[in-house]
Amino acid sequence: MTKSAPSTITTVSAGRRGVAMARTRHALGRVLAALARSIAIFVPVFVVATFVTFALRSLSGLSPARIQLGEEATPEAIARVEAQWGLDRPFLVQYWDWFSGVLHGQLGASWTNGADISTLIGLGLGVSLSVATLALVIGVVVGFALGTLAAVRRTTWIDRTITGFVTVVSVMPAFVVGIVLVAVFAVGLHLFPSAGYVPAEQGIGPWLAHITLPALALSFDVIADVARQLRSSLIAAYRENYVTGALVRGLSPRRIFFGHVLRNGLGPTLATLGLKFPALVGASVITEWIFGLQGFGRFANDSAQAGDVPAVQGVLVVSIVLVVAFNLIVNLLLARVTPAAQRGV
Repeated sequence: MTKSAPSTITTVSAGRRGVAMARTRHALGRVLAALARSIAIFVPVFVVATFVTFALRSLSGLSPARIQLGEEATPEAIARVEAQWGLDRPFLVQYWDWFSGVLHGQLGASWTNGADISTLIGLGLGVSLSVATLALVIGVVVGFALGTLAAVRRTTWIDRTITGFVTVVSVMPAFVVGIVLVAVFAVGLHLFPSAGYVPAEQGIGPWLAHITLPALALSFDVIADVARQLRSSLIAAYRENYVTGALVRGLSPRRIFFGHVLRNGLGPTLATLGLKFPALVGASVITEWIFGLQGFGRFANDSAQAGDVPAVQGVLVVSIVLVVAFNLIVNLLLARVTPAAQRGV
C-alpha cells in the first residue's frame, strides 16, 4: 500500500496538468476563433469603406486646380494641374493606385501644400491618442467604480446619489467642462498648463501635465456611459437563477460578485466601449481648440474646411482602422472574459 501512494499522487498531478492544458487550449481556441471572425468581417468592411471614401472625391466636385489656381483659372490650366495629380485617368485606376498606397501606409499628398498626409496625420494622431487613452482610462476606472458601487448598494441613497451624479455628468458638453477646468485648475490654481502639448519623449511629467485637463474634459461622457451600463448589467445579473443558486450553496457575497455577477455583467459594458475610444479620438475638435492642441480632430476639421479631399480621405481611412482595431480588441476581451463566450454561445 505504501508503494502505491507515490504513483497515485503522480497520477492525480498528471490529471490536473492535463485539465489545465485542456483549459488553456480551449481558451486559446476561443480567442483565435474570435480573431478569425473579426478579421473576416474587417476585410470586406475595409474594402467597401475605402471605396466609398474614395468615391467622395468624385462626388465632391472639388479639384486641386481650384485650390491652387483659384476660381478664375482657365480650363487648360485646370486640365494641366489635374493631369499632374493623375485625375485624368479612369476612376477604378485611380482607386486601385490609391488603395495600393493605403495598404502600404501611404495616404497620398495634400492638395493645399503637397505635404505627405501620412506624416501630417501621424503628428496629430499622436496628440489625440494620448488624450483619448488617458480619457478612456479615467472614464473606465471611475465609471467602473461608480457603476459597481451603485449596483452593490442598489435602491439605497448611495445608488440614487450616483445615478443623479451620472445623469448630470452625461449632459455636460466636453467644451463646457474644458473651459471650467482651465479656469479653475490652470488659471486659478496654476496646477496644470492651460494649453499646448509636450511629447512623452520630452518627459512623462510634462506630457501628463498637458494632457490631463483635456482628458478629464473628454472622460465625463465615458464615465456616464460605463457607470450606467455596468449598473444595469450587474443588477440584471444579480436577478439570475445562478446567483440564487450560489446564495443557497452558501457562497460569500464577494465570491458571488467576482465569480458570477461581474463576469456575466461585464459583457455589455465592454461592448459599449467598442466605439467609445475611436469617438474620443475623432470627436475632440472643440476640446483641442480650447487647449491649443494640434490633434487629429483639428486636422480633420481644417482639411475639410480647406477642401483638401486627399487629407479628408486619409482621416476617414484612419478612423475606419481605429474603429475596427478597437472593436477587435473588445471582441477578444469578450471571448476571454464572459462565460457565454467561453461556452460558445
